[in-house]
This record gives sequence, C-alpha cells and structure tokens, in this order.
Amino acid sequence: MKALILNSGMGTRMGFLTSEQPKCMTEIGQDETILSRQLKLLQQAGITEVVMTTGFLGDVLEDYCHALNLDLNYTFVMNEQYAQTNYIYSIYLARKHLQNSGILMLHGDLVFERSVLEELLDNKNSCVTISTVLPLPTKDFKAVIEDGKVTKVGVEFFDNAYAAQPLYKLNWKDWAIWLDRIVAYCKMGQLNCYAEKALNEVTDRCKIIPLDFGEQLCTEIDNPDDLDYVQERLVRLI
Repeated sequence: MKALILNSGMGTRMGFLTSEQPKCMTEIGQDETILSRQLKLLQQAGITEVVMTTGFLGDVLEDYCHALNLDLNYTFVMNEQYAQTNYIYSIYLARKHLQNSGILMLHGDLVFERSVLEELLDNKNSCVTISTVLPLPTKDFKAVIEDGKVTKVGVEFFDNAYAAQPLYKLNWKDWAIWLDRIVAYCKMGQLNCYAEKALNEVTDRCKIIPLDFGEQLCTEIDNPDDLDYVQERLVRLI
C-alpha cells in the first residue's frame, strides 16, 4: 500500500505562518510539524512508499522531507498550476505513480491519532473517516451514509450525513474506479473541483464504508484557531 499526501495548496487562511513554507510544515509541537507527525506515523504503520503532490514552495517541502531522515521512499509530483487548480488535478498529475496498489490518501494538513490510522489500515474494506458524535460542520466535508455504505462526500450534503475527514484507505479495485473518473474529469477540463465530485459519480460501483473515529483526534488545520485546538489536544495525548 502506498500513501498519497496532497500538499499542493497554498494555505492562505493560515496568514503569516505559510508565507515562507507550505502549511504542512507548520509546527504543532516541540520539534514536530503536521507533516513530520504524519510521516512518522506512516513509517510506524509499515508504509514505506509515499507519493506527495506539491505546489507552493515545493522545493522547500522536498528538502524538508529528506532532512527528516525517515525510512521512506518519496515520489514528489509538482502541480505547477497549484494556484488555479484543486487537488483533483494534482492527483491526475500523479496518476502513473498510483497504479496497481491500494492507497492511503490524506490531505497534508490533517492531524490524527495513531489509533485512527491503525483502525483504518486494519479494516479489510475501503474506508473513509467519519464521526457520528461530532457536530455536523456547515462548510467542511460530510459523508452521506446509506445502508452502511458511503454514497457521497462533499461540503454540500446534510441529509443522512456525518462529519468526515479526508483520510481514506482504498483497496485497488475501488481506487481504480475513482482514479479513472478523476482522469476523465481532468481531461474534460474540470480541474478546480474536489476529487470527491468524481467519486460521487461512481460510489454505486465502489464499496467504501465509514470508519467512525468518534471523539478521537482527526482534523484538518485550516486556520490559526484550528492550530490552537490541535496543539491543545496533542498535549493531552502525551
């Protein structure tokens, strides 16, 4: 299984914190960044192949990853159009590195507990992380669940929906179906939408189930308030 980490965004809502480095390099603890924590957890879980899409200050990000001296093999894919496109296009650019393998896909600003990752990888099904106890967000991702299966993921859904985070474990069969639809979208010029828009057209052919992380830490850092919240939660985990 390979990890796909999406790091091509600009992180403008973080203000000065992302003026000289990608958002994933934001410090969340002593000698720890969002990305260093992700990569260490992946290594501990036995994942050695990491495909990472880059954009803003991509060279800085590559140098940082190598400087961590982790036992990981990196493939970096630069999205030169990072300011005009969404991560659906970054996935399209990385498509040749994402063949014939299960995928653990996550956004580069996501912070999660080790236990969440372990539960995800231990499940034999394709999964996406959701919480049945957290409040339903107004603007962030939600997953629609019908008959125990994920049928839609997006910010616009509210009926039969739960708070969701962009942390997926996808078996090759399901990932191949989604990836084919992503490629079709990009070839039609639809480069500035969520990749989940393509997913929602093929969920009838995939079996992706919800993995409920409950109140465990699994959240994106979009702004300084999110950063404060995550830092406080991590202190309690130590």
